[in-house]
Amino acid sequence: MSFIWPILLWNLLLIPLLVLAYFYILRRKKQAAVRFANLNLVKEAMGDGPGMRRHIPAILLLVSLTLMIIGIARPTAMVTLPSERGTVILAMDISGSMRAADVEPDRLSASQEAAISFVMDQPSSTRVGVVAFAGAALVVQQPTLNREEIIRSIEQFQLRRGTNIGEAILVSLQVLFPEADFDTGTRGFTNERSRSAPLGEARDREEFIPVEPGSYSNAAVVLLTDGQPTTGPEPVQAARIAADRGVRIFTVGFGSRQGEVIGFGGRSMRVQLDEENLRQVAEITRGRYFHAGSFENLSEVYQTLTTQFFMEREETEITAFFAAGAMLTLLLSVTLSLIWFNRIF
Repeated sequence: MSFIWPILLWNLLLIPLLVLAYFYILRRKKQAAVRFANLNLVKEAMGDGPGMRRHIPAILLLVSLTLMIIGIARPTAMVTLPSERGTVILAMDISGSMRAADVEPDRLSASQEAAISFVMDQPSSTRVGVVAFAGAALVVQQPTLNREEIIRSIEQFQLRRGTNIGEAILVSLQVLFPEADFDTGTRGFTNERSRSAPLGEARDREEFIPVEPGSYSNAAVVLLTDGQPTTGPEPVQAARIAADRGVRIFTVGFGSRQGEVIGFGGRSMRVQLDEENLRQVAEITRGRYFHAGSFENLSEVYQTLTTQFFMEREETEITAFFAAGAMLTLLLSVTLSLIWFNRIF
């Protein structure tokens, strides 16, 4: 804990002086009490009560004064508070591999359920957008506060061919920065392109100056996939563009690490996570990579993201807590004094 006006803490020196004054008054009362012949009058003059009870109101009063003095020095502390982050983009894989049943009932259904829980756990002030990607990426829900619209967009996913992680990143950036043009060369789910194609440059209407990676505090991207990129721009190159914008990308690898053989469109194929790519994307953008091998793991990942990313520790003034404590302690002191001794101190 630190203080904005620490010099005012010198007023705490008054507390030991008040303690000395209290004992001095008690001593004077005791000396004056011997002049009374009636023992009851002596006890009344001395303020005697059972045991230490007669000192409790005074102790509480001193505690109240101490809290008041600390409060006027304006104390601050590191407090965990809901983030003021305005937008989160959920970029979710809807490629054919998401029909794998190694996660019950299947990967797509499990990821949808976990994503919906994640959306509902966000602060009411956080806008959520949804990008779905397979062979190409598409915005299925612009950022909004309307949770019903977000959930509806997630529930309407349909599986497609291909896995275009790079474009998913760039389309997410396009949502966050509509004034820029992150040209990926693809539009819609049918126009696939070779992974070897050059990555389009972001063309701003105004000159763009790169910022520190992870420094953009208004938004972030949470990207979930269960496979390897098969088309589109390289994810690492797309991540560098995100890093230049300061946007953090939190990547989630979903499904078994050893891979799974599935059938889709009359063909059999083996799908396996490309964890190295996902780790690099997260590292470049100052995000974090998570692996989730089951629905329970994925739910835990989303809970961790909510706690670590959307709850922030920041230095906050806590004067109000000391003021409230001082007021309550003072009221308690006065109340006990009235109940026990029928007087205020």
